[in-house]
Amino acid sequence: MLKYFKTDDQIIHEEEKLCDGCWVRMINPTQEECEYISEQLMVDIEDVQAALDPEESSRIELQDGYTLILVDIPATEVRHKKHVYTTIPLGIILTPDVILTICTEDTPILQSFISRRVKEFSTKKRLRFVYQILFYATGNYQSNLRTIDKKRTEIEEHISDDPEDVDIIALHELESTLVYFATSLRANGVVLDRLTRYKRLEQYPEDKELLDDVIVENKQAIEMTVIYRDIINGTRELLSSIIDSRLNNVMKSLTVITVIMAIPTVISGLYGMNVNSAGVPLADSPFGFLAICSVTLLICVIVILLLRRKKVF
Repeated sequence: MLKYFKTDDQIIHEEEKLCDGCWVRMINPTQEECEYISEQLMVDIEDVQAALDPEESSRIELQDGYTLILVDIPATEVRHKKHVYTTIPLGIILTPDVILTICTEDTPILQSFISRRVKEFSTKKRLRFVYQILFYATGNYQSNLRTIDKKRTEIEEHISDDPEDVDIIALHELESTLVYFATSLRANGVVLDRLTRYKRLEQYPEDKELLDDVIVENKQAIEMTVIYRDIINGTRELLSSIIDSRLNNVMKSLTVITVIMAIPTVISGLYGMNVNSAGVPLADSPFGFLAICSVTLLICVIVILLLRRKKVF
């Protein structure tokens, strides 16, 4: 999908065709759309399609007549039949007259500009527009990180009640997401560091202040990612320990039952042997069965008391 937008007096509206000072927004574009924009803006088609490759890494490249900025932004995907967070590339190409964004999804970060939720936004101030995009992308990272921590808290709340294997899987998925976030945020940090030395386009003092804010927010997001990942790792280890402990308790209980049940089994097995009754104690006594059962019960009780004294159960 290919659309053109332009701001007049900080009010954005859609244009019918390409014009100076406009914002070209491409969402999962076709090959024909990529070729058309490549010809119109005299941009290498490989740079236009760079953001369509999910494995592309964040970078900034200075080309003849334009600049390519590639960063990772947060997104959602279906994994194991659940909606989880991930990162996708966002391509930004700056030409002398136009700013071009390419992404495989209709991300809410860019949707914020179209819905007029961004103050002091102008498509003509291209470098400031880039910094605003990066600022909202970093804010989106932080918002998703708080949601991830909230999910971790919900899992922790019922750990003591009935921990299950599915909780360990859920924590592992959250930890995997944080790994993706940490990798993308650090790569974005490298791009931001290069932008501080970017001299091709004119930067106003307000632009530099905004870039400093983006760098600070990006560092904060990295710190949040590291902290939440450590907490989730500790929670996962705690959950595994609780499940292992409960399994050990079950095995201990079964062992105790086996030991106690072995006593009457051994005694009854000895008295059930096919030998001369004259050599078997109490074989001819009318109270022999009762006596044997009483002795067996007494031995079981003694064993139970000894096991309790040893704190086996």
